[in-house]
Amino acid sequence: MSELKKDQENEEELSPQDYEKLLDQYQFDVKELTPGSLVKGKIVKITEAYVLVDIGFKSEGIIPLEEFGLPEERDEINAGDEIEAVLVKSDHKEGYLILSKKRAAANRALGNLEKAYHTKSWIIGKIDEKIRNGYIVDVGIKTFMPDSHADVKIVKDPSILIGNRYKFKVIKFDRKSENAMLSRKLFLQDEHEKKKQQVYEQLRKGITLKGTIKSLTNFGAFVDIGGVEGLLHISDMSWGKIGHPSELFKTGQEIEVIVLNFHEKEDRISLGYKQLTSNPWDTIFERYIEGQKLLGKVVSLTDFGAFVELEKGVEGLVHISDLTWSRKLIHPKKVLSIGEEVLVTILSLNPETKRISLGLKQSSPHPLEEFRQKYSPGSRVSGKITSITDFGAFLEVDKGIEGLIHISDISWKRIKHPSSVLKVGDETDAIILSIDVDKQKLSLGIKQLEGDIWEDFFTRQKVGDLVNVKIIRIADFGVFVEITPGIEGVVFLSELDEQKIDNPAEVFKVGDEKLAKILKLSQQDKKISLSFRQGQLDTQKIEYQKYSNSQESTLTLGDLMKDQLGNLETSIKKNASKKETKKETTKKPIKKAKKENKGKDTKKEIKKTTTTKPKKETKKDSKKEIKKKEDKGDKS
Repeated sequence: MSELKKDQENEEELSPQDYEKLLDQYQFDVKELTPGSLVKGKIVKITEAYVLVDIGFKSEGIIPLEEFGLPEERDEINAGDEIEAVLVKSDHKEGYLILSKKRAAANRALGNLEKAYHTKSWIIGKIDEKIRNGYIVDVGIKTFMPDSHADVKIVKDPSILIGNRYKFKVIKFDRKSENAMLSRKLFLQDEHEKKKQQVYEQLRKGITLKGTIKSLTNFGAFVDIGGVEGLLHISDMSWGKIGHPSELFKTGQEIEVIVLNFHEKEDRISLGYKQLTSNPWDTIFERYIEGQKLLGKVVSLTDFGAFVELEKGVEGLVHISDLTWSRKLIHPKKVLSIGEEVLVTILSLNPETKRISLGLKQSSPHPLEEFRQKYSPGSRVSGKITSITDFGAFLEVDKGIEGLIHISDISWKRIKHPSSVLKVGDETDAIILSIDVDKQKLSLGIKQLEGDIWEDFFTRQKVGDLVNVKIIRIADFGVFVEITPGIEGVVFLSELDEQKIDNPAEVFKVGDEKLAKILKLSQQDKKISLSFRQGQLDTQKIEYQKYSNSQESTLTLGDLMKDQLGNLETSIKKNASKKETKKETTKKPIKKAKKENKGKDTKKEIKKTTTTKPKKETKKDSKKEIKKKEDKGDKS
């Protein structure tokens, strides 16, 4: 206040006439100014503690400097600025009026809040700070805004709001307590509705609009077209295929779009970008044909293949199976890179589905083509086993060329699985069985290295031969037998035994060895039919013939005499046993007679044998004689 006195002393003194003029100029006196009155004036001077304001009264008003905010904010105050203030009190001793800018702002704010609340209009304020469950907003007085009313979306980072001025709706107000609750969300929603209504009034399908990319997602981009956002789906961005919208657009970019469809009630607007240009697929057959080779640029790589751009908006897929001629599937990233120019072949075109199948390997000769120029079926090759499956093994015979050794071509013997004979990494020789470039197949065989055992078998064996076999499988219709390693045949039910057999498994078992007769041979089909039954009969005949031949060849005169004497002795013994049972008194004469008769009979028998010619034996008699001898042997 002492500073004000000094300033006052330095000013020129006014004459009584000047005071009268001033009083006449201002048609009120100090009695008309009461505490709480709102006054207007101009800033005349700024000191270190006060701001002097001329309010048109004989005394100037003073406002504490701290009411003008922080020191950095006071730079905006200048002499001559108009200002509103409320009279707090008058200091008659010092001759100054104590004013309050804050109070004036508060009164004005309360009036604005009350008006906005009742008229459902908006008010401007600055978000000062974040507190629990909400924010402090300065609209002339401190007000509160809940978290849920800060924005139409959840605010993840409150700091982006602090210090900014926004428009708010007043949702609660109490004049007496000077409390108010604000909502920025309601204001934004109201503004959105107004803008939406304006936009929808102008919308028409097919019209072109300018917009700004607001955000990008995996499925598309949201475009602001005058305060309302529409969706530009990824499928409507390009006639070709893109992986992500960021490949074409970025946030904040201004673009032209076409309205495809809209629905005001659902607040949905569908936009298009590719529709601004002609569809290249409509005339695809005019530029491309199947089998055509052309250059393209690799635009994306996936696990299942590579997309190659043939022209703007036209892309084709090179499937992973069409990357290389190798039988192994190689990841596209190991073969191609994005941006690389490659020569591809069109495999198929489908304008309806907008798909083009391309081949990379088809643009170069198949390795089998060159291989066929060096080798032919029957040639011997060598390589390493690369993989084994249930149906065979693959042998790499040259770089990028693998041939299949089918399980049936591994060994002449029947094997259950290729792994029982071969292992991955084994080096082996093989014979080329066939080369099919069209089907991209190379067939190899290992068993053929030993020659054709079937050809050798059919050369050595014929129908009617008896062979020793081993039962290897039993079926309902008969049994399968192994004749020699790698050569198999079948014995049907009717040829198993003389007696009828319905279930071979009840009579035979795997591993049994039997003698069988070959009934049929089919060299072309490599089929052999055999018979256990006929094999058994033939064996009996052979044994019988052997025995018969041996008996006929060893029969001599001594053998005949020996047989006759043996028969005579047997007869005598039988007679003697009969006579002993009788009770006769003349034993000695009888014995003597017997001896004499015996001698005579023996001589007669010998004479008869030596003098008479033996009858020619027929085959029937020979069989009877052999049977008789067999009976004798059984009795003895």
